[in-house]
Amino acid sequence: MRKQFWPKSPGDATSMVFVLLIMPSVYMFELTIVLPELYPTTSLVYYLHFIFGTFLMMNIVGNYIYSVLCDTSTRTTIIQQSLSESRIQEGWQFCSACESIAPPRSWHCSTCEICILKRDHHCMFTGCCVGHFNHRYFTMFLLYLFIATTYSFIYNSYFLWGRIHFQFPLSIIKFIFPFAIFAFGFDDSMEQLYLMFYIVCVIGMIFTGVLSVYHVHLILSGSVAHEKSKNITKYNNGWRDNIIQVFGDKWYLTWITPFIKSTLPHDGTNWPPSATWKEDSKNR
Repeated sequence: MRKQFWPKSPGDATSMVFVLLIMPSVYMFELTIVLPELYPTTSLVYYLHFIFGTFLMMNIVGNYIYSVLCDTSTRTTIIQQSLSESRIQEGWQFCSACESIAPPRSWHCSTCEICILKRDHHCMFTGCCVGHFNHRYFTMFLLYLFIATTYSFIYNSYFLWGRIHFQFPLSIIKFIFPFAIFAFGFDDSMEQLYLMFYIVCVIGMIFTGVLSVYHVHLILSGSVAHEKSKNITKYNNGWRDNIIQVFGDKWYLTWITPFIKSTLPHDGTNWPPSATWKEDSKNR
């Protein structure tokens, strides 16, 4: 577990505060305002939607917390190896910033100020890097956020469009710039507040949808963002093994809840190239 989980940069702190505020706000908006407007509060459909919405929220928050608190840096592993010995093994390198040996697929993060095991990228919304030990939680956070925002978008459309009276061009301005209109006092109605939540869901749906496709593709191909940009494919062991590398031995259950323990194959320091890559290297 990370001892210092608060973001070190102002940009990360701002993004993290926004996420921590908007997630419960949208959740309360959907289940206490939108849902009762569409279904009677005593109906079975209402309870099913309420349970499903709560299930989504629990997975979003749970995976987010694990992503933030999980320490995926090289400090989690004691590397008992000298610099001369590390040169024997391919991929090991000396990090001048950390003044220590870094295993294959690890990279130094200038924001986190430490090397990250199997570093994918630094996420401004979690205020930390995505790496070997929290890759599972970050991916599930994205996927559940995409499902939730898509779910909200559908029902918000039913809820909102019946309330808004279109007036050209003011309605278009309200739709495109809801935060500016609300902040500068052009419209302080509840409909404008509802429109803000609607735009947040639309933007969130598009943003998380694109990221989900991108990161799922990375996982299935056995690579991370840096390796993808460099066209490094030597760690691709087939889609099933690639999934296990991220989600652990109980990969087929990790979608249910982040609280299910799923042991990863190793500690993030030993990354042998795939058998296919080794064979290709011999034939070169």
